[in-house]
Amino acid sequence: MGVSQSDLDGRSPTAIPAPQAQLLQERYGAAFEFQFKTWNDSLAVLLSHRSVRSYLSKSLPAGTLELLVAAAQSASTSSNLQTWSVVAVEDRERKERLSQLAGGQAHIRQCPLFLVWLADLARLTHIATQQEQSHEGLNYLEMFLMAVVDASLAAQNAAIAAESLGLGTVYIGAMRNHPEAVATQLGLPKSVFAVFGLCVGYPDPAQPTAIKPRLPQSAVLHKEQYSLETQERAIADYNDIMTDFYASQGMDVAGNWSQHSVERIATAESLRHRARLQEVLHQLGFELR
Repeated sequence: MGVSQSDLDGRSPTAIPAPQAQLLQERYGAAFEFQFKTWNDSLAVLLSHRSVRSYLSKSLPAGTLELLVAAAQSASTSSNLQTWSVVAVEDRERKERLSQLAGGQAHIRQCPLFLVWLADLARLTHIATQQEQSHEGLNYLEMFLMAVVDASLAAQNAAIAAESLGLGTVYIGAMRNHPEAVATQLGLPKSVFAVFGLCVGYPDPAQPTAIKPRLPQSAVLHKEQYSLETQERAIADYNDIMTDFYASQGMDVAGNWSQHSVERIATAESLRHRARLQEVLHQLGFELR
């Protein structure tokens, strides 16, 4: 039996309006056959996501930060351990220093709110120590991975909430370029690691951004069992789609998506200072047994 939108949320089904259907085509850079003929505002927000790298100086309304954190805390968390935290940075000078540590990215300086999402095992360490209990389990790779997953789920909830309010966002993985220096800037204790940052603010309308196409579903969606061979046609199509996308945006990008991706993983240097991450994590208190 098929599942209708009314089955899902108790309301009458809503047909997909043409502008929203267009979002699907933009997301894939090609015509997209979509058979679930219903729609809601949540889907529109999700499919409208784009990275914003130019912000107005306009301040956020009072309470925005707390609302975003409430959305973040509404995300799933493994075993309810809540192994994440976030540092909200609004100070201009601190944003400037973090920007420099992230390769000079101007949008970190521009945005009114910069959120740094943390894998946080210090809180559980502290609780166990207070109770004079062992916390050996925190020394294993599983717990670090759990904390990174928790932080990622929380951050994505916050990003979606921000975009639903008309704000723009962009993730900053370059917080991992110089993890020790970032830890110093944010006063992080042992067993806390900055996974990534998130710029939040009002997009500058003078610098519009487009929805970037993603790989076709035939490359990422596997039914019953994974297949690498069947992805070749999808990847070839995506190379063409991204070449057209860069040209439409006036971006001087040489090569296609596959070439860019291979260059990004070619050498240790290609990882942009992050090849020593395991060593750094040990220094920051993660044993990763």
